[in-house]
Amino acid sequence: MRAFAVFLLVALGTFIIDQNIKSLFVEGYYRAGTCIDLELHYNKGVAFSMLSFIGPYLKWIQSLLIVGILFYVFKEGYLKRYAFPVGLLIGGALGNVYDRFVHEGVVDYIAWHCGFNFAVFNYADIAIDVAVAWIIIMVYFFPEESQEK
Repeated sequence: MRAFAVFLLVALGTFIIDQNIKSLFVEGYYRAGTCIDLELHYNKGVAFSMLSFIGPYLKWIQSLLIVGILFYVFKEGYLKRYAFPVGLLIGGALGNVYDRFVHEGVVDYIAWHCGFNFAVFNYADIAIDVAVAWIIIMVYFFPEESQEK
């Protein structure tokens, strides 16, 4: 029960923070910087605008992917060990999918341009990346101890 509460609070918190930051940019916030511009972009695809040709079907595919991840995590009992990173992952994913339903594209606003132009991204993307890195580190550097002895 504790793991589920952690998961739910992290997912909800990530979603709320993400949507509040995005609303600033949708309402017109802009700031130019030396290496990073904070400016509104709408991404119709996924990372680096890939799969944008799928169009309006992408939001449904991603929604099914989120449901599949949740089903797998709950079915296999991974929530107990990975409650916090899974909360980050799902909160970020829901934030981006929500954008696709409301804005017809993901609201991105962090534009790196120092030395080269990098993909434009947002808080939800960072939460997802941190979650994936966290889970990989836990799996490879802190494996679960086997029940067999």
